[in-house]
Amino acid sequence: MKGVVLAAGEGTRLRPLTAETPKGLLDVGGRPILTHCFERLVDLGVTEVVVVVGYEGGQIRERYGEAFAGVPIRYAVQHERDGMAHALLAAEEHLDGPFVVMDGDGVVSCDLRRLVERHRDPAVDGTVLVEEAPASAAREKMVCVLDANDELVGWENKPEDPPDPSLVAASVQTATPALLDACRAVERSSRGEFEMSDAIGRRIADGARIVGVRCDGWLVNVNTPADLARANELVRERD
Repeated sequence: MKGVVLAAGEGTRLRPLTAETPKGLLDVGGRPILTHCFERLVDLGVTEVVVVVGYEGGQIRERYGEAFAGVPIRYAVQHERDGMAHALLAAEEHLDGPFVVMDGDGVVSCDLRRLVERHRDPAVDGTVLVEEAPASAAREKMVCVLDANDELVGWENKPEDPPDPSLVAASVQTATPALLDACRAVERSSRGEFEMSDAIGRRIADGARIVGVRCDGWLVNVNTPADLARANELVRERD
């Protein structure tokens, strides 16, 4: 299984910290956010890491080069920041089998091996890491509904009035190349982007079985200075 890290965003809500630095190279607990992502993927035993870069991508290439902890790194470029589904398509030429996708701003401390193990079930087409979140946070997330077998049967992206608490998609999922076809088929959302949540929804509408795996630890998507401070605090407590 390969790993994909989506790290093309500009991180505008983190300025001035990202005025000249890509978000993935901001320091959390003494090392860059992307290093945390790569460490999780190496722990999963991925055979290759594909990093989708865009804003200040040259700095990321210079920082990590061609390998991380002995695992080869390939780079793909998202020339226009048109959403997460669009970003994943930038990596398409490198993906010929199952893969795990991580947001390049996610600092994750939970057992991701459970996603890979569930994905190995021949009846499962993909998995999504999920966690509980208050309504205030769920308004910026993909809210998920799982059945008794943890299969994803309902979803809504960035709802105005989500339940409190809500079960939301976190920053990690596993998939097959069929997700790339779904990414290609989605239309721009009201935000003007090609949303990953819409691609997942299309997969489910086509009959794919997507399973939610609950986070047994914590994760932080670093989008604001407050997120950065929280991630630093949690990493230092853990380490």
